[in-house]
Amino acid sequence: MSQNEDKVTPEQLDAQQQQAILEQFDRESVTRTPSNKSVAWFIAAVAIFYSLFHLFITFNPLPELIQRSAHVAIGLVLVFLLYPARQSSSRQSIPWLDWLLALASLATFLYIWKEYQAIMTTRGGIPNTLDIVFAILAVVLVVEGARRVMGWMLPILGLIFLSYPFFSHYDWVPDRLLTRPYSISDIFGQMYLKTEGLYSSAIGASVTFIFLFILFGAFLAKSGMGKLFNDLAMALAGHKQGGPAKVAVISSGFMGSINGTAVANVVGTGSFTIPLMKKIGYHKNFAGAVEASASVGGQILPPVMGASAFIMAETTGVSYGTIALAATLPALLYYLGVMAQVHFRAGRDDLKGVPKADLPHVKDVLKERGHLLIPIVALVFFLFQSIPVSYAAVYTIVLTVVVASFRKSTRMGFKDILEALADGAKQSLSVMAACAVVGIIIGVVSLTSFGSVMTSSIMSIGAGSLFLTLFFTMIASMILGMGLPSIPAYIITATMAAPALANFDIPTLVAHMFVFYFGLFANITPPVALAAFAGAGIAGGDPMRTGFQALKLSLAGFIVPFLFVYNPAMLMIDTTNAAVNAREFAFPAWTTIVSIVFTSVVGILALGAAVEGYFKVSMNWFWRIFLGIGALCLIIPETITDIVGMVMVVIAISVNIMQAKKQNQSYSPS
Repeated sequence: MSQNEDKVTPEQLDAQQQQAILEQFDRESVTRTPSNKSVAWFIAAVAIFYSLFHLFITFNPLPELIQRSAHVAIGLVLVFLLYPARQSSSRQSIPWLDWLLALASLATFLYIWKEYQAIMTTRGGIPNTLDIVFAILAVVLVVEGARRVMGWMLPILGLIFLSYPFFSHYDWVPDRLLTRPYSISDIFGQMYLKTEGLYSSAIGASVTFIFLFILFGAFLAKSGMGKLFNDLAMALAGHKQGGPAKVAVISSGFMGSINGTAVANVVGTGSFTIPLMKKIGYHKNFAGAVEASASVGGQILPPVMGASAFIMAETTGVSYGTIALAATLPALLYYLGVMAQVHFRAGRDDLKGVPKADLPHVKDVLKERGHLLIPIVALVFFLFQSIPVSYAAVYTIVLTVVVASFRKSTRMGFKDILEALADGAKQSLSVMAACAVVGIIIGVVSLTSFGSVMTSSIMSIGAGSLFLTLFFTMIASMILGMGLPSIPAYIITATMAAPALANFDIPTLVAHMFVFYFGLFANITPPVALAAFAGAGIAGGDPMRTGFQALKLSLAGFIVPFLFVYNPAMLMIDTTNAAVNAREFAFPAWTTIVSIVFTSVVGILALGAAVEGYFKVSMNWFWRIFLGIGALCLIIPETITDIVGMVMVVIAISVNIMQAKKQNQSYSPS
């Protein structure tokens, strides 16, 4: 099989080129590699300890405040040892100041550990002077750590929120934003001594769920799961019309669902797929956009959804099984929309696939690495058996090691296991830092009335109209999600934007899924489209044009959320059942599901043809608009629009097929 792989591999980016692109668009990739071996081993030991700590507390939980503060403190130790203060700083050595910051980070946990009983009982939640000193220290360290890992955007947002209660009582503040005066004790006590600030539910989710699934992804990567997805996608779709682009959609979707990191996924998978797409004739901007849209969409694809499904379950009280089922149809429609545009673009530009002789065979791929799918299947089984999510994650990590040993090519030795433990810890740091800063935002929202202010503002701008409220919620979600990883983006939008939809009696899960989609798609929406910019960096394309192309490819993802708000049956929710708002699961009638699936699939395919202006032959502007209107009518889940849409689509496609026949006849010899 290696011989076949050599045939289909064009000029791939080497590891150094991949790292350069990652560092350009993904701040969390800018890490140190200390030249001193003792220092490097120490950092690796701390990272391994960090992973083992999380495995231990899964089955032996500590009090919430202690384990959350430990999660943040040890994570910050790694941040200050791994991430330089500036990108231009030396990567080979660690300055004394960063060692000091690492020790200060550890001190913020040790203080809570030592004073825990007094904080919880003796002082009755009222902070003393030393509490405030450590609280300020913890906030400063979190903000600086997040800046090093993610850049300035989220830390600035956190600081803006933190400043609000200091001046929110002054007369010059707009009436809507006025609050009572808050003392420094109120503000920093909220941030440090309670589980509603730095150590909020966001960090709770990071400790309990997110870290473990990132660790699971690290073990899968070490076992060779990425190669399995690439090879399997090549075997299934590489020979089809525009095959390499379809390979990118399939492999990036699966990998994105597991690792939840869009930019890293673009670079990792795209270093293979983008050169292939360019080789068969796709434009460089389109090639970068395909990889970006597929990588971002992986985070809406069950079963893992980049760990976001578990955060949503924690936030809404809806079970994981319900969320996974609800997310399935919209995610498949999204990928169908991307795949349709890829297919029709290939037909329009006459782009062929890779010859079958140069591709691996499905049977050979599954024989060599198919056993690596067992942990993913087992994970879904565990979760649907209502095994606690954290337990399921640990079980599947162990199972991954066991299953990988079935074949020599995937077997993990002791060194591989240690490296996976260290890699998982390092990969979790961006989420830890982001969730800690999000905790500042959550702390201010719970301390003040800002959350209700945001909700009422969106409602006021929406003027009582559901559509306008949805539109402005979409804008707010995309702004709040700009440049952020999917999980903190969801937590922020769920806190700030989702409550605005509750006034229209929209089911909780529907509202949260709506803001999740748009917070996520901010990553491919210019002007801050980091995933698209990374794709452009690999393809050598124009970043903004690649971003707008990714936006066009993801069109279905911007339409579907509006549709499932108006008809929650698309999320497999029966709104006629009163149990829905009680967060219980209720299936709609099977006829309703079949109808929605059929019309949505036809509508998405027709929309892809209209956007690309091609079905069997190219379309003029009239037929593109006509087909596009028909497609939208089909996607809208109403009987009358379905009938009108189906008629319009059938007419447009029939005309196109007849035009294709005429062209074939005119080209055939007489």
